[in-house]
Amino acid sequence: MNRFWNKVILPIIKDINAKHIVEIGCFTGENTKNILKYCTKNNAKLSAIDPKPAFNIAQWNRIYKNNFSFHKDTSLNALPLIKDYDIVLIDGDHNWYTVYNELKIIEKFNINNVFPIVLLHDVAWPYARRDVYYNPNNIPNSYLHPYKKLGMVPNQSDLVEKGGINWSLNNAIYEDGSKNGVLTAVEDFFKETNMSLTFKMTDKSNGLGIIYHSNKNLDQIIDKLLLDFANNLG
Repeated sequence: MNRFWNKVILPIIKDINAKHIVEIGCFTGENTKNILKYCTKNNAKLSAIDPKPAFNIAQWNRIYKNNFSFHKDTSLNALPLIKDYDIVLIDGDHNWYTVYNELKIIEKFNINNVFPIVLLHDVAWPYARRDVYYNPNNIPNSYLHPYKKLGMVPNQSDLVEKGGINWSLNNAIYEDGSKNGVLTAVEDFFKETNMSLTFKMTDKSNGLGIIYHSNKNLDQIIDKLLLDFANNLG
């Protein structure tokens, strides 16, 4: 998410004057620091979720105090406990089951309110149409595709025996098909929701997707931000 922060995410956060941000997937906290910088300057709060963060939570709690709340758990366990947020950044476990259910939880707890803006990483290759499992034990067997710790290369569906990106992760052996991948999860969610929502995306930098309550003003803002981001990458 960090690569999208200055050009896409921060302008959206500023435009809606976000007061409560949810971040799913923190890792080393590189983008978490960006969010907290905004929060401390704008009297806002960050609720962060990650089962295995690679930073000192207690130290960050002391530094950021009332602007920071951390949930050391999976998103599907922690997200229902968080209320009244304006925007959600999803960059956690990039598989159909997790992303689809994250969106269903967000929908359930915002059914009587305006749907928050949701930004999702990895809606393009390699995980648009292929699952990856950080912890396969968290995924019910009926939603778990066969997987191997092998890498991926562009324009090739099969995993490669040597090298490739993310070779150390549990990547689904097969690409495409039902209930497989982040973009597929978004599409399946849209097939079922009764809310008036819009989805826009760029396929640059592994893809960023944006879901929001349909709004002409946001249409124009997000279209321009995504176009400018793509053009600046050349």
